[in-house]
Amino acid sequence: MLLKKFIFLNIGAIITAIGLEVFLIPNNIIDGGVVGLSIMAHAITSQPLGVFLVLLNIPFVYLGMKQINKAFALRTIVAIILLSFWSAYFVPFQAVTDDLFLDAIFGGIITGCGVGVIMRNGACFDGTEIVAIILDRRSVFSVGEVVMFINLFILSSAGLLFGWDRAMYSLVAYFVIAKMIDIVVKGLDESYAVMIVTAAADEVNKALTEGLGRGVTIIYGAGGYTGADRKILYSVVTRLEIDKMKEIILDIDENAFITVNAVHDIVGGRLKKRSGH
Repeated sequence: MLLKKFIFLNIGAIITAIGLEVFLIPNNIIDGGVVGLSIMAHAITSQPLGVFLVLLNIPFVYLGMKQINKAFALRTIVAIILLSFWSAYFVPFQAVTDDLFLDAIFGGIITGCGVGVIMRNGACFDGTEIVAIILDRRSVFSVGEVVMFINLFILSSAGLLFGWDRAMYSLVAYFVIAKMIDIVVKGLDESYAVMIVTAAADEVNKALTEGLGRGVTIIYGAGGYTGADRKILYSVVTRLEIDKMKEIILDIDENAFITVNAVHDIVGGRLKKRSGH
């Protein structure tokens, strides 16, 4: 298990290093967080990127060890050391293109894939995410809001150092990286939990099971105003099936009440279509 984790952390570090050293850094386009700060420090001092990745992350990893858990902090240390090694390895490689927009897009895609692999294996490169997790527990701000605030400050600093055009390309790269991380961590086939309140629960249940091939759970409840007994249907479907599910339900009961919520993780069971219908 530990060997498997190390292999995937190494793969994630290699992919991230390619995105940074072959696309972003040669064109003064940065990522957010500690990686972005490290790129700027590297540009100012000409010292290896890995030196700053390690030094700037030390206090954050220490916080993570104290406030989150030691296993996460240790995996993060390994990931940072691996990224430092591979970033030094890819320094001599030439930039693939001088087109800044292509660099921002493809550098963002590759870097985001690498960071996503790291996050799927319980680690991170960026100490600011550790701070965000801790602040989320102790303040009214969410992890996403804290990370966004920190990164807006860092990207603004890039504008002062590299020029505002590079800062804008960095913002493009940052959003591409964030989206790719979501895709790698959550998958392209995102899942959604659907709850259906309908007067035709049995018909809808049958239609979804036979027509869509999805399992349905029946929850017994009561109307808050009328007190009448109701069957509430619960199912989990993929993003591509949402519209089809709504169509099936509303064809049977146009007054059905449907709520759809993104599912960030599924443990146990099997999300797959039933066969033989």
